[in-house]
Amino acid sequence: MLVDLANRIRHRLARRKYAPAVNLQRSANLLRLGSDYGGWTFEPSADLQDSVIVSCGLGEDASFDVEFASRFRAKVIIVDPTPRAILYFNEIQGRVGQPAAQKYVKGGKQPIDSYDLRKIAKNSLILEPSALWVENTKLKFFAPVNPEHVSHSIVNYQNDYAQTTSHIEVAAITPETLLARHQLNAVPLIKLDIEGAEKDVIRRLLEKSIHVRQVLVEFDEMSFPSYRSKKNVEDTDRILTQAGYVCRHFDGGTNFLYVLG
Repeated sequence: MLVDLANRIRHRLARRKYAPAVNLQRSANLLRLGSDYGGWTFEPSADLQDSVIVSCGLGEDASFDVEFASRFRAKVIIVDPTPRAILYFNEIQGRVGQPAAQKYVKGGKQPIDSYDLRKIAKNSLILEPSALWVENTKLKFFAPVNPEHVSHSIVNYQNDYAQTTSHIEVAAITPETLLARHQLNAVPLIKLDIEGAEKDVIRRLLEKSIHVRQVLVEFDEMSFPSYRSKKNVEDTDRILTQAGYVCRHFDGGTNFLYVLG
């Protein structure tokens, strides 16, 4: 117990030391959907109704995706090539139309019957079994340190960015190829929970002038605070700000909301 307490204190001090300097301009008009673990905060706006959004990173918690699709009668393109996530998605599809049988649980693995799928059709949730990246290619997808966890990473930040740890090989797809595949020119919202690849993907979105009004992004590297993680967040914040985005929400941990001004 004392060891756990000491580790928590060290992590808290490291997070404070390496906290990124971000120009946060909070919005009062915010909504949070999803479980304690998998929920996200965004601005509920008219362009979300009957929309198509992109949600990168499913894992084993689809609470945000399901609740968003239900509330806004939207279609959610879920991007995740992880084998466990694909199996989990298929289990959800097997329950479409059914009510929830229990509440959400703590942690990152939600029971399949915790989702209220009464307003969900087969085509409400669409799986793209690829990793969002800056090239259309095959690449290494590195396993997490804890084998019980589901999320893999392109950059392998959990293992000090090494290229030799346990991995699988997956297909990668660029944002512009993803949108073209689904006959879209723009999306009102994108969620990026992509385990350290978010900086490169956001740059790609901006370079290709892909119009996205809201960017929900988890800077996963901040779970392991360092000068590198601090710089990556600040660099990404700078390029988003230069492109006209405003940081409207920060949860104090790793999750941010950027809205095009």
